[in-house]
Amino acid sequence: MAEKKKVEVPSFTVQSKVKEYIAAKGLRSSGDLIDELNGAVQQVLDKAAARTKSNDRSTVRGGDV
Repeated sequence: MAEKKKVEVPSFTVQSKVKEYIAAKGLRSSGDLIDELNGAVQQVLDKAAARTKSNDRSTVRGGDV
């Protein structure tokens, strides 16, 4: 069986701040939380960029999110 290659996602979050936020809610965070969160942020940014382009603009706005 072929081994899956992990796609490198840039870091969009500050790991210590995320862990601090979760801990303040009385919870613990797993090791894969940051990777998944970065992936979710990347998807949101990709959609916002696509919306910006489809509206013939070059500036991504809050409304594009």
